[in-house]
Amino acid sequence: MLDTFFRLLGAVPEPPDAEYLYGDDELGRMRERNLRRYLAAVHGTTVLLLAEAPGWRGMTVTGVPFVSAREAGEGGPAARAVPGLELPEHPQAPWEASSRVVWAALADWHGPLPLTWPIYPHHPFVAGDPRTNRTPRPAEVRDGTPVALELARAFGIQTIVAVGRKAQGALAAEGVDAPAVRHPAQGGARAFTEQVLALNARS
Repeated sequence: MLDTFFRLLGAVPEPPDAEYLYGDDELGRMRERNLRRYLAAVHGTTVLLLAEAPGWRGMTVTGVPFVSAREAGEGGPAARAVPGLELPEHPQAPWEASSRVVWAALADWHGPLPLTWPIYPHHPFVAGDPRTNRTPRPAEVRDGTPVALELARAFGIQTIVAVGRKAQGALAAEGVDAPAVRHPAQGGARAFTEQVLALNARS
């Protein structure tokens, strides 16, 4: 079901200041195993929360959107929802603020958990410093959009919710009208939670 998704994901160009997370090394293979477990766990959902890009404290550690070491660790909300998540022996960061906000909001979600994914699937960083995050360039967003749309197609997604304006703009360029909610980063936690749960209540 996901062969085309993984093929498109692997074909997204990797510039020097972005990292493909699912490469053929120990960490890349661990991330892919986690991602496959996550996708299997949320199979059957009809809602996709489409965010911007992986952060170095979260998805770059685990391979799963909005899942940092804290959520994936023993007793964490992602570990409870997705059995078998793995962590590197020495995670490069112990937690990510956005991941905490997302999983706290999803604790009050009614129905199957939504699928989450970034519009740009590589980790974009400031040149020379992988332990940073930068905003993906317009061309990078365009390169990543077919991956997100294929994932939505494979899951039979009925509702795509853009987490931030980058994702909303990319979807609009493809003729997809998606509501946008505030990104949970940089003071957006409360607005994100309220807007996401309001959409859930109306669905």
